[in-house]
Amino acid sequence: MPTVNTEAMSRFLKDFSASLEPDVHVLFVMDQAGWHGAKERVIPDNITPVPLPPYSPELNPVERIWLYLRERFLVHRLLDDYDAIVDACCEAWNAFTADIERIRSLTSYPWIPCVSN
Repeated sequence: MPTVNTEAMSRFLKDFSASLEPDVHVLFVMDQAGWHGAKERVIPDNITPVPLPPYSPELNPVERIWLYLRERFLVHRLLDDYDAIVDACCEAWNAFTADIERIRSLTSYPWIPCVSN
């Protein structure tokens, strides 16, 4: 989906929820993006949102992912059109998600295990 909104967030949470084993419950860390906290957002029963304080990118693991993608894959590139941008982003995302250790290293924060205990 090229648009981020409450409907897209609800759909993501529904699909993510369906991918979990039946006995798994997830604490889902979310920043203060408008679609993360909208009243219309639907949260499945096996997901509990953990909202981060406003203006706290240092607490949000995904911020490190976006920085990594920009610095390693998307910086200093002139792309011809929208489709080229989408293709470049997809290539970057696919390369990134294939490297599980990189994901762990970028998203490992010492406070995360404390929240889940």
